[in-house]
Amino acid sequence: MFRNTKAFSGFSVNDTDKAKEFYSQTLGLDVAVIMEDMLQLNINGNNPIIIYPKPNHSPATFTVLNFPVNDIDEAVDALTAKGVRFLQYDEPIKTDEKGICRQSGGPLIAWFEDPAGNILSVLQEKED
Repeated sequence: MFRNTKAFSGFSVNDTDKAKEFYSQTLGLDVAVIMEDMLQLNINGNNPIIIYPKPNHSPATFTVLNFPVNDIDEAVDALTAKGVRFLQYDEPIKTDEKGICRQSGGPLIAWFEDPAGNILSVLQEKED
């Protein structure tokens, strides 16, 4: 039934103006305003991601969006310079002082939040 559909993802925020500023200016994404107060993230090579306002928004307690990068240290440093604070975790997912999880067996990954508290990540693509 859905084999050929162009599915897309979405998540809520409590302030679309702050979200637009963060996603466009801090993360450098192409953000379009659609249907008055909804946003559309136009991600290279993928279907769009919809961000919609929700007055009683509760941030997701899981990662809603992952950004693959070639060099995680470079990405974390660049985002930190723009004011992004990376989340710190202890056991069982230990992060270093930069907020990067370097556990063997998994990807190098670092988590941060958007202005609405949704969890995002940058993760280093594995080299072939």
